[in-house]
This record gives sequence, C-alpha cells and structure tokens, in this order.
Amino acid sequence: MTFQDIQYRIQHSKQLDFGKILDLTLNLFKEMWLKGFVMILVLLVFGGVMAFLLVSLSLIPNPYDVAGIEEFNFFTSYAKSSISNLPQTLLVTPVALGLLSGFYKMCKQVDLKESNNDDIFCFFKGVYFRKVFVLGLMYGLIASVAQALFLLPYIYAFIPLSFFAVIFANNPELNETDIVKLSFSLGTKKWFLTFGLMFVTGILGMLGILACGVGMLFTISIVYLPVYFIYRDVVGFEDDSEIDFIGTE
Repeated sequence: MTFQDIQYRIQHSKQLDFGKILDLTLNLFKEMWLKGFVMILVLLVFGGVMAFLLVSLSLIPNPYDVAGIEEFNFFTSYAKSSISNLPQTLLVTPVALGLLSGFYKMCKQVDLKESNNDDIFCFFKGVYFRKVFVLGLMYGLIASVAQALFLLPYIYAFIPLSFFAVIFANNPELNETDIVKLSFSLGTKKWFLTFGLMFVTGILGMLGILACGVGMLFTISIVYLPVYFIYRDVVGFEDDSEIDFIGTE
C-alpha cells in the first residue's frame, strides 16, 4: 500500500471494540508466547552487554554509583538520565525495533494461518538493515527528547512510537519519514484505545513476576500484541478489500 492509502484508512477508520481486541490479544498470545520469550531474551542479553560495555568505557553513568545521592533531585535526575543514557538508547533501540518487526511479521503469519518461517531476525538482512537502523535512531531520539521533557510528553509519545515496528513490518517499502508520520497519525487517532489496551496487557504481563520474577520473561510480550490488532483492523493488509475499511468514528 502507498502512504496515501494507509493515511486514508487511518483517517476514515471505524470505531474499534476494546473487549474484542483484548480477547484477540489473549488468544494470539497463547500461540505466540514462546516466540515472544525468545525476542525478550535476545533483547535482554543484548541490552545487558551494551550497558556493561558503555559503563566500562564511562560513556554512560553507572546506575549503582551512589555518589552525590544527598543532592538527589528527582526532576533534574530524571531529565539528566534520559540524556546521559542516550548512547545506550541509540544502540539498543534499532535492535529492539528490528526484533519487534520480525515478531509482528510472525504474528501476521500465525493470525492469517500463513506459512511461518519463524525468522525473528528477518529485518536485519539485505535492504532492510539500513532502514531498521535509521528508524531505530529516530525512535531513540524522539523518545529521549520526550523523556527529557518529563512524564506527560513521554506518555503521549510512547503510544505513536509503539506503532513504528508494526507499520514497518507490514510496509517495509515505505521510507522512514513516512513510517514515522503514519505511526503518529495512527497513534494519535487511536491513542486512548491503545493506551487502555497496553495498560491492561501490561498488568497481565507483569503477573509473571509471581514466578520468582523469571516468569515475566514469558508473559511480558503480551503487551506488544494489541498494537498488531489495532493496525490490522484500521489499516489491514495489501490484499484486503477497501470496502472493509470504510466508516467513520
């Protein structure tokens, strides 16, 4: 689909049902939990290694350094940490975005009962590698600036940012700027629905902490699934009929 096609579907999208999407999310999670676990595990290992290297090279502050804690101020510390951790964010975010895009591709294959190649690294190959890297940098910069401006801007921006991977996974031919524009268009259009679904699934994902904390690695990936269904029901896929997406809110 072209940028204009997707934008049209977003702007003329029909109202979505919270309960239906939550039910679809729970059902898909039953089939995707293991693939989600692999994604979280790979990202956790990579992020840990990057954090260790950057702290060792003194490129980011040591989180266990308690020096100067007596002058601690939550507001200034929060803003400073978002800037000081920027090197780690810019290194980890492209990898996270690429893994999540591969995860969404597998979600589509399972959801539509297509043949599944289980390749979570598919967007790190060929022509997609550069695009994943650029999108990851754009994501990291937007997130860091929003975080530095404190909680409310970050909470707002987090929802549109959550659509980066699913839009890229289903439209890898679009350029990076168009993906960003569409993500903010869809995220703004369905902000409250997305926030509510991610809040509920986030609580469900945190239940894994009851299993000595390790269980959360198996459950937390559920928080990524509502975004897939919102995209599917608003934008759809290349071979969907235009009639299915005509409606107003």
